[in-house]
Amino acid sequence: MISIENLTKYYGPVRAVNRINFQVKEGEILGFLGPNGAGKSTTLKMLTCFMTPTEGVIKIGNYNIYDHSTEIREMIGYLPENNPLYTEMIVYDYLKYIGTLRGLTDDQFKNSLKNVIDKCGIRDVISKPINTLSKGYRQRVGIAQAIIHDPKILILDEPTAGLDPNQIVEIRELIKELGQEKTLILSSHILQEVQAVCSRIIIINKGDIVADGKMEDLQTSFQGTTRLNIEMISKDFDSEDLLSNLPEIQIVDIRHTDESLFLTIEYQANRDMRGEVFNYIKNKGWIILEMRREFFSLEDLFRTLTMDKGVA
Repeated sequence: MISIENLTKYYGPVRAVNRINFQVKEGEILGFLGPNGAGKSTTLKMLTCFMTPTEGVIKIGNYNIYDHSTEIREMIGYLPENNPLYTEMIVYDYLKYIGTLRGLTDDQFKNSLKNVIDKCGIRDVISKPINTLSKGYRQRVGIAQAIIHDPKILILDEPTAGLDPNQIVEIRELIKELGQEKTLILSSHILQEVQAVCSRIIIINKGDIVADGKMEDLQTSFQGTTRLNIEMISKDFDSEDLLSNLPEIQIVDIRHTDESLFLTIEYQANRDMRGEVFNYIKNKGWIILEMRREFFSLEDLFRTLTMDKGVA
């Protein structure tokens, strides 16, 4: 649905985004990560037609941002990082104003408002001035304005910034719900939030994409090897027989208890050996109680890819 090709942005002599390329499929939830100054918000501003690229092309469907910026704006709902609300306005009046800017008729606005109120949980504050609301409710109003026109694509830039833990959980659940209906791009500094919500992650640093893929694939590729932890019931385990039948693996640890045998093995990340290991254990007549892959955390991955390179 979204295609970005050689996207570049200069601020004077400073190159903020450096010829990046990626695609976002319809219905995908993409986490867009990077340290401060990495080029995240600049990329999102270009994607929403708020800012013109220095070079490169952004396409959404058959539209490109140069010839069809109006059509693209209609397809996108956008919550900027600082959530620039008109705080002196009442919530209803503000959403009505945004609906008018989006070209909604009175009937379209009424129908959309009912859905947005329920989805964003703002029924109790719809008649209150925005400047009297908590930060959590202001974020909900910001998301409400982004979806009032029922866009196909939703872009949220740091939607939980400054929220307390309870508010973060509430907004995260709302994002998950919205992700079931729309193509969603989420930029956040809260790594656990991205890991909990997103199906795919892009990490950008100093204007360059340094990682792109599903979380578990990035973790195993970064690690170089996959580590598999197995708990099983086996009275006649033979490590030499295991290695002769599965020479691609290495045994990291073996531990026995009265009830179970705990086995940790490693193999190259470009191979998925789980099926072969499972069949080997099954054919031996042993009982598998648990089998799980062990990954580096998202924080480990993020720090390794961005910390040494500095911040743009």
